[in-house]
Amino acid sequence: MRAARLIRMALLVQSNPGLTAAALARALDVSERTVIRDAQALQEAGIPVRSERGRTGGYHLAPGYRTRLTTLHPTEAETLFLSGLPSALRDLGLSDAADTARLKLTATLLPSVRAAAEASVRRFHLDAPAWFREPSAPELLPELARAVWSDRIVALSYARPGRDGAPASAVSRVVEPYGLVLKAGTWYVVARLRDGDGSGDLRGDGPGGGWRTYRVDRVTALAPPAPGGPEAFVRDAGFDLAAHWEAHARAFACALLRTAVTVRLTAWGLGRLPDVVDGAAVEDALASASAPDDDGLVTLTLRAESEDVAHDQLARLGADVEVLAPASLRARFRQRAAALAALYRAEPEKA
Repeated sequence: MRAARLIRMALLVQSNPGLTAAALARALDVSERTVIRDAQALQEAGIPVRSERGRTGGYHLAPGYRTRLTTLHPTEAETLFLSGLPSALRDLGLSDAADTARLKLTATLLPSVRAAAEASVRRFHLDAPAWFREPSAPELLPELARAVWSDRIVALSYARPGRDGAPASAVSRVVEPYGLVLKAGTWYVVARLRDGDGSGDLRGDGPGGGWRTYRVDRVTALAPPAPGGPEAFVRDAGFDLAAHWEAHARAFACALLRTAVTVRLTAWGLGRLPDVVDGAAVEDALASASAPDDDGLVTLTLRAESEDVAHDQLARLGADVEVLAPASLRARFRQRAAALAALYRAEPEKA
């Protein structure tokens, strides 16, 4: 609705003076021409929005003017009180501050809106960790969170897992900690590498141009950078933590899928495939699927972490999947089928 868009535009200009028409158009998902028309509509409504040219130009409100459009709608209050994860705030050492902020916000709400906010808390609870695991906050998480908040460079020690059962190895890195991500109960820090000699130069080696992701529970120590170097870093304003994580998570999941398996599926098996195979593999597999043959069977190639994983996943589909390649995996299914046939050939003896 246009009224809601006008309110958003006024609040955006108030909180971010100097936004250009292009920036406002992106934020509001409209054209720049619509932004210009909306600015005129706000002026006609008595809100002194003005456009200025030059390096410090963009849209501004008249000096000293503050909008009074900050009253929350009940639905907005419900959403706001659902926006935090209690366990995440506790892990970060912010639960007391969050409780105080909610009390202050509640005290300023109208009675009807306050009731809506309290009702959302009674009806919904967000629990991030997965089942069958005891969540525990990494010891260094609060300190690392403070470094993220203050854009402070840190030297971290990290226990890098070994491959094929090898013990973990200790590594040290000087990084710019850009953000923290809570994924399925596990905390990760997204950071950009710097030279470890204190010079402050960014390292662009390796995939991702120097960006790394570390599990916080494997960080064993945090320290200031080497003496003589900068203590803080200038954050890249164009960095989008959510977009970076989404790309990283997909690339990581795809990198684990090293084994290609060709299968033939019934319609039922094809429909069940997303329930038994890793999500990162399903999308690519379905894109490679053939048209159904005369028997309604579809052939496709999917990727798995290993033959062991592929065997465990595809076995859940029973006779609705036939493994065509690799030959070693097909042989395993043939052996499994023979063992099952032998087991069920006769009725069990009565006790």
